[in-house]
Amino acid sequence: MDIIPSFDLMDGKLVRLRQGDFDQKTEYPHDPLELAQELEASGIRRLHIVDLDGARTGKPSNLHVMANIAARTRLQIDYGGGLRSIPALKQVWDAGVALFSVGSVAVLAQDEFRAWVEKFGPDKFIVGADVRDRQVAVHGWKAQTTTDLFDFLRKMHSLGIRLISVTDIARDGELSGPAIDLYKDILREFPDMQLVASGGVGNVADLEALTAIGCSGAIVGKAFMEGHIPLQYFRVHTKI
Repeated sequence: MDIIPSFDLMDGKLVRLRQGDFDQKTEYPHDPLELAQELEASGIRRLHIVDLDGARTGKPSNLHVMANIAARTRLQIDYGGGLRSIPALKQVWDAGVALFSVGSVAVLAQDEFRAWVEKFGPDKFIVGADVRDRQVAVHGWKAQTTTDLFDFLRKMHSLGIRLISVTDIARDGELSGPAIDLYKDILREFPDMQLVASGGVGNVADLEALTAIGCSGAIVGKAFMEGHIPLQYFRVHTKI
């Protein structure tokens, strides 16, 4: 299982939001490029970048940070936030992204998303589903839909999408442990999907539990940024 650190960006700075609430923001002093280079030196291979400004404005707003990391490391970067058109996808692709991280468009504009998949290929996307009570939320978690998570995943599967990320919103930023039962149900129904767990990871035991049930990756944000999973751990367990 790949451990995938998350860089959430506002105004070019590393931050974390509690349950997606922009009014509950913690800012970190680390330089994004320097931290990315430290992670690469520790053996990390993948990086998840969330452009929070882009999510609010509808267009990539921290692309310069991602482009700098892509140019000066070998990290495989997935990038989300503000990806709402083919020109935006092309912009981030040309800047060095390896995967497009999309969510709301795949839920609300499936014909448009299908066109994206046909243009770029399903293997260029990681589709994120943010859920409350197994129903999908959109627009940075601010809007709740009645879309059932499993119905949504079936539609994604039919498009050839195999890489997915599922976040239990209630657990995000809480360090309370990942949604193990939910992930087990997903893996049982979609055994050929690569499931990346997101939200709630608070310690090494959580990572080991996700490995045990068959997740292909785990996104770590607050637990890493606040030292609950130290950088030294990555040097030994870059892939567990």
